[in-house]
Amino acid sequence: MPKASATPQSASVPSQPQADAAMPASYEDAMQELEALVRRLESGEMPLDQLLSAYQRGALLLQSCRDKLQAVEDQIKLLDEGSIKTWKSP
Repeated sequence: MPKASATPQSASVPSQPQADAAMPASYEDAMQELEALVRRLESGEMPLDQLLSAYQRGALLLQSCRDKLQAVEDQIKLLDEGSIKTWKSP
């Protein structure tokens, strides 16, 4: 008799509801969400099937924060050089 597979089909395609969510509009909102997510990940109480999508969401939030900080740094450099350009939010 053939063995039943121990791996459920849903394990091969993890759901990503958090990773697909819209990004926060502001740096502060993104940081707040990222900090809350890190606390949940570090608590050890998050179910295993949610860990990957939570990690992916955290990576997206982190990149968003870095992009926004870089845009502000670039604007400050322009101001320091005596040029004024319109700041474009990433």
